[in-house]
Amino acid sequence: MPPVTSAARRPTLLGLAQEFARDLVDFVALTKPRITAMVVATSFGGFRLAQHHAPLLADGSLPDASGTTLSMLLVGAICIVSGANVLNMYIERDIDAHMRRTRNRPLPTGRMAPRTALVFGVGLSVFAIPILALGVNLVTALLAVLAHLLYVLAYTPMKQRSHWALFVGAVPGAIPPLMGWTAATARVDAGGLALFAILFWWQIPHFLAIALFRKQDYREAGLHVMPNIAGHGATWRAILNFSGALVASTLLLFPLGVAGRGYLVAAGILGAIFCGLAAYGFASDDEHTPKRARTLFAYSILYLIALFVAIALGA
Repeated sequence: MPPVTSAARRPTLLGLAQEFARDLVDFVALTKPRITAMVVATSFGGFRLAQHHAPLLADGSLPDASGTTLSMLLVGAICIVSGANVLNMYIERDIDAHMRRTRNRPLPTGRMAPRTALVFGVGLSVFAIPILALGVNLVTALLAVLAHLLYVLAYTPMKQRSHWALFVGAVPGAIPPLMGWTAATARVDAGGLALFAILFWWQIPHFLAIALFRKQDYREAGLHVMPNIAGHGATWRAILNFSGALVASTLLLFPLGVAGRGYLVAAGILGAIFCGLAAYGFASDDEHTPKRARTLFAYSILYLIALFVAIALGA
């Protein structure tokens, strides 16, 4: 067999391109692009609503409607949320290895070194702060930092200790539309808080539904979720109660002047279906719980999309 020459060992241009593409896919996966996209969408929605429906500012001027502010908001939101997601994966890399849903992520499989992910996550997070502080305003930047710290330093470690972590994690999950609102107004007021409330209450039944049909995964990973602590009945009761709180918060947008009558009708119909599915699940036995929980989970995603479309069209 002829000796392998240095030229033969030298990586080809195609090989380098393929390796770069694989690394790029892994870096993107660390940012949880679907979650990041939802955050960006709700931030954008909050900004647009504030443009048209927020009260005049203290000096009598209209809310900020500049394209530059919106661009800086979206770039900053992408970076701060992506950074938080990367750091979440860094902290939970050993836990992820025990869950079917997460075991093929870059860190559990060893495709990426933990230190690389740590530097990437910190870099994205730090980069976002001046973009939001200087390109948008200090209020929005402070909200972003608060959401980031709660998600990474409170919610992520708390998941291994208590199922109440869900309520802590719902706070940073609900801040993005408020960031959009404050990007235009530079203040926290009733309209922005109503948007925060909608996202906060929506997350509870949404994630409890996931916990119901993936409870074995969570048990094997050592994460505390309500179905494994309190059982199916208590979890469905919580879903039903918090679904009611969600619907009530969506209806607040009408009296606050953030959305119009068309939205009010749509929100009522969408909410009635949501509560109906929650009640249907509450009446189920253990055998039917996973299927009904999946149905509620799927509808919760469609519900949120439809609700924001209704806000945009019916405002």
